Amino acid sequence: MTTIGFIGLGIMGGPMAANLVTAGFDVVGYNRSRPAVERLEQAGGRGAGSIAEATRDADVVLTMVPDSPDVEAVVLADDGVLANAKPDLLLIDCSTIRPDTSREVAETARRHGVRALDAPVSGGEKGAVDGTLSIMVGGEAADVEAARPVLDAVGKTIVHVGPAGAGQTVKAANQLIVAGTLELVAEAIVFLEAHGVDTDAAVEVLAGGLAGNAILDRKAAAMLRRDFAPGFRLALHHKDLGIVQAAAREAGVVIPLGSAVSQLVAALVARGDGALDHSGLLKLVQELSGR
Repeated sequence: MTTIGFIGLGIMGGPMAANLVTAGFDVVGYNRSRPAVERLEQAGGRGAGSIAEATRDADVVLTMVPDSPDVEAVVLADDGVLANAKPDLLLIDCSTIRPDTSREVAETARRHGVRALDAPVSGGEKGAVDGTLSIMVGGEAADVEAARPVLDAVGKTIVHVGPAGAGQTVKAANQLIVAGTLELVAEAIVFLEAHGVDTDAAVEVLAGGLAGNAILDRKAAAMLRRDFAPGFRLALHHKDLGIVQAAAREAGVVIPLGSAVSQLVAALVARGDGALDHSGLLKLVQELSGR
């Protein structure tokens, strides 16, 4: 049986690790907060008290942590993954981080005899729970194929998009599209409400036409209820849009609409709404409209 070390058992990582248990893998999970580890144990996995313990006997290690410095700390630290890895370990980082950090991690891992992939995911908490995530993978083709049985247990669409760092570049584009679409759906809802339209009916017909999108399908109903319980927090999307802006600047690409929505997300985070779901953009549109 393949043993998988899983580091980071939060909103996304917890369900992903549970799905790996269901798929028949021996999963050893570590998280800084103990309750997340206990939930994995209840699902049939094993708990670890440290990164070293989760890594030491693993054939594969998955990481799902918030940001680039967290990945560096988990992987590159003296007591991190690389320091405790078996030869030929397969390291799959599913976090959303800077492409240059992923390239650095892959290069350092190679020197330690570890195969590294950057494999950020899209699909939110529901996708993680249902095992239907879209996974964009950067790294060597042979390593992607070796990882496929693991990725198939947590995702539905798994695509090799290029060398190390490419997965993170595609994820940045994903976050740009999601943020822009969320903002436009929020504006459309406030617009429809201002005109007294039956918004449930309006969303139904919009979702069936050219305006149809995953945000309308998955987020609109909660947005209409003003239910912003986090599936993906504004604070994390704020971080991701910073990655997008930096990568765009590096490439000399202009993203005027992306920059505008980035400022709106930043405003919500600055005023204390960072723990809300990213569909909380609706709150700001409503307030700016005086409603």
